[in-house]
Amino acid sequence: MNNTDNTNTLSAEAAKAKQRFSIIGNSPALLQAIERAVKVAPIDLSVLVSGESGTGKEFFPKIIHHFGARKHGKYIAVNCGAIPEGTIDSELFGHEKGAFTGAVSARKGYFEEADGGTIFLDEVAELPLTTQARLLRVLETGEYLKVGSSQVQKTNVRIVAATNVDLLQAVAKGKFREDLYYRLSTVVISVPPLHDRGDDIVLLARKFAADFSERYMTAPITFSPEAQRALMLYRWPGNVRQLKNIVEQLALFEAGHEIDRTTMMEAIPLTRSQVTTPVPRQATPTYDSEREVLWKVVLSLQNEVNELKRNFENSKASSTQLSKSPLPDAKSLLAVPADEAEEVEPTEREAIVNALRLSDGNRKKAAERLDISLRTLYRKLREYEIDE
Repeated sequence: MNNTDNTNTLSAEAAKAKQRFSIIGNSPALLQAIERAVKVAPIDLSVLVSGESGTGKEFFPKIIHHFGARKHGKYIAVNCGAIPEGTIDSELFGHEKGAFTGAVSARKGYFEEADGGTIFLDEVAELPLTTQARLLRVLETGEYLKVGSSQVQKTNVRIVAATNVDLLQAVAKGKFREDLYYRLSTVVISVPPLHDRGDDIVLLARKFAADFSERYMTAPITFSPEAQRALMLYRWPGNVRQLKNIVEQLALFEAGHEIDRTTMMEAIPLTRSQVTTPVPRQATPTYDSEREVLWKVVLSLQNEVNELKRNFENSKASSTQLSKSPLPDAKSLLAVPADEAEEVEPTEREAIVNALRLSDGNRKKAAERLDISLRTLYRKLREYEIDE
């Protein structure tokens, strides 16, 4: 994939980091985050990486470790939210034999294993308050106690933490220690959400599609200008992780095709909770404000189409001469709500069978006649058990 870097806005070290870890994108907020990671790397300070889930926060502790003085030491990533509360202290600090039921032997913790290196604490806000107190002691003195031991041990590790929640709000609610927050956030790196990265969205989509095609040896997909526009207008609540999942689905089911706007809109979930909330009127139009207006138009059009469908179905149900009633277009039949599927199913099935017959069994041509995507046609064929 062709991804031109804005090298004039990046230092040489930051450009190396971007290339080494295959970070795709040129948005100013992303480049600033990379620059901050590279600049703080040689200075042995604690770093807090903040950002929404799925934005790629895990790249930044790797940059800090690799470009710092500890690059030859161990790098250990710990997902604090994935370890049960009853065992988190043992995982981090180790335990002595017999410290608790099942402790048949002594065990080293991550802070002992990573001595001289870096520990990345992902989802640090999930740590229990008792563990937060232990972590604070390590940050202040480098000392800790194994579970079941009274002997103080020393460790020399650099801690990089990450969170997708507002830690200051967590402090206000009593769920996170204020003193630990200030110890962890000596330097803060903010990773931008995907919907704020502009053209990076299309760059990432092309990269994910190309990677999928190469990995599974499928025909590559491309994106029409309208599909690219749809990508950039969507809110992406799941950020880069969600984009990757949707692109890989398209790369599988639409292999070898150009993804048009219709296919893209079918793949993207269009619920109100996943659409950008309105922003106040601004004197100068911005990318965000333009996106809000366009999404409002999309939702308004969807509501009008749904209303037309309901009116049509009501008039059809009340008609005494169904055979003389004009048939709706195939696309509207395929898009009726689920609770009305039983009433429309015979006509919908007939429309699909007729389209296949007129297309001599060619599914692609049949889908074009029906004005639906090939993937939708396949799903309907399975649903109605249609054998051409």
